[in-house]
Amino acid sequence: MATITILGSAYAIPNTTHEVTHFVVQGNETGILIDCGSNPTVRLEQANITYDSITDLILTHFHPDHISGAPLMLMNMWLLGRKKPLRIHGLAHCLNNLTKLMQAYEWATWPDFFPVEFYEVPETEEASVLINDEFSIKSSPGNHMVPVIGLRITNSINARILGYSSDTEPDDSIISLVSGANLLIHEATGEGPGHSSASQAGEVASRAKVGCLYLIHYDVHRAQHSQLLVEAQKQFKGSVKLTFDFMRIEL
Repeated sequence: MATITILGSAYAIPNTTHEVTHFVVQGNETGILIDCGSNPTVRLEQANITYDSITDLILTHFHPDHISGAPLMLMNMWLLGRKKPLRIHGLAHCLNNLTKLMQAYEWATWPDFFPVEFYEVPETEEASVLINDEFSIKSSPGNHMVPVIGLRITNSINARILGYSSDTEPDDSIISLVSGANLLIHEATGEGPGHSSASQAGEVASRAKVGCLYLIHYDVHRAQHSQLLVEAQKQFKGSVKLTFDFMRIEL
């Protein structure tokens, strides 16, 4: 059975109980880390997920709260003795900047470093990101301050679908991408340039006719988190839940 483990649910400013947004999708042989903020090595350990079980990293965009943990995780994996390749998927803008960042750390001089394979995702609607025996993943561009992709992750065993908005204003390409998904994980930062409110997330879920809506990337310093659910439920009549760190969801 495939599972989703939320490693962080906060927007760009975390607190002691909520890290910045990133999560893992796991099958029997595949471990896909979606984004890489904070210190994923620690969060993986706290979630009882071995670092070596991560086969793929998908980076949705190049902002610090989604990318800053990647150099540290790569170094940690190397120091812990990783030998097998890590596949990193993302838009050219993101992968090029990550490469420059790693060059600044002079990673080419790290002896016996494990293979890292980069897979550039086209900035087109429903582009293929990853296909194996357990998962099929497609992406479409969203509307953010930098190039960004949302994801459609299909469990190849039971055909259940997870949609993920990443950081975006409500956008027709994302609505089309996640249409009919069993689960939609959608950001709820607040209405503004490059972001969506809980109410807008509910509207997206309603238009996309998804089964269940999970709110993520929200302001964890806000006093009334329950109000986010109320705002989303005004627009979406299905089940609405608020993600929290180390939450597990079946896919």
